Amino acid sequence: MLILLPPSEGKNQPTDGPVLELEGLAFSPGLDRPRERLVRALENLGDRPVKKAMKVMDISPGLAGDIALNAKIRSTPTAPTREVYSGVLYERLALAGLGKRASQRADRHLLISSALWGMTRATDLIPYYRLSMKPKLARIGGLGTLWREPLAKAMAGSGFDEPGEIVLDMRSGSYSSLWRPRHAQQVAVRGFTETDGQRKAISHMAKSIRGDVARVVLEAAKLPVDVDEVADLVSKAGMRVETTDGTLDVIEAG
Repeated sequence: MLILLPPSEGKNQPTDGPVLELEGLAFSPGLDRPRERLVRALENLGDRPVKKAMKVMDISPGLAGDIALNAKIRSTPTAPTREVYSGVLYERLALAGLGKRASQRADRHLLISSALWGMTRATDLIPYYRLSMKPKLARIGGLGTLWREPLAKAMAGSGFDEPGEIVLDMRSGSYSSLWRPRHAQQVAVRGFTETDGQRKAISHMAKSIRGDVARVVLEAAKLPVDVDEVADLVSKAGMRVETTDGTLDVIEAG
């Protein structure tokens, strides 16, 4: 089983730890080349006027300081990915608060899609950074195009994309297109509100739901082997859930 998470816009900035080693990240050396190209591109942006760099990065003035931080990405402290990402999904999942068994499961069965790293484990050491899927960087272009082939090759040998395996996909938007399993069953986790029989998809709060679902699965007495077992766990945790072909929907009252 694989639990597949998106990255987080919100991040903690490590203050102590070793510097970045690309060779130490998951799926090295297969993903080393695109990672190196992106790190160099972020370093080069630090030499450009801040306003131009902000335009390339598609970030607001309030995040302008991240241009300089990106430029020093090789020399700033790192921490485990589980400690760096701090957004809503990660707050609800609370990786640092998992018990020993659930934490070990997260280390083995959880991967995080990323615009900069491609795919990381919760234990990988990464620095604070700023990069979404939106920018088109010089001599690189769209990040989806950059990552698709290397990730396909890396994940083909990961053991997760096998017949009978299940990929519980918590990603959305552009991250969901970076890699899709060819043989395993991909199950997208979605969130809805329902009022007077009318159902509406939710975006921001869906992150909370995905964090809750991931935590329930990791803390289960036994890891589920199919979508019905996932749905049963989520239902017993007090959430209303429905499954269709390829989706697991959690419905909350509006």
